[in-house]
Amino acid sequence: MLTNVMEEIVKSIVTMLMRGPEYQTFCKCEQCEMDIIALSLNTLPAHYVTTDKGRTAVFERLNSKENLEWINKRIIQSIHVIGKYPHRS
Repeated sequence: MLTNVMEEIVKSIVTMLMRGPEYQTFCKCEQCEMDIIALSLNTLPAHYVTTDKGRTAVFERLNSKENLEWINKRIIQSIHVIGKYPHRS
């Protein structure tokens, strides 16, 4: 198994943010969400692991308050960039 723990975290944060009240006016189509995730991941380092034990260790390290704030900033920047050019079908 090859897993990018950063991708898991970014996907869950994007899903949570896009369902929240702060981003009600932004397009929530699948394509826009995937674009937000892709743009965010392009600005963040990958953290690949090959075992469940490795995943747990990296997840715990990335899930600190300061790391989550840092990740959130990049995701919010991506939401605003993609929000300027939505894919509304």
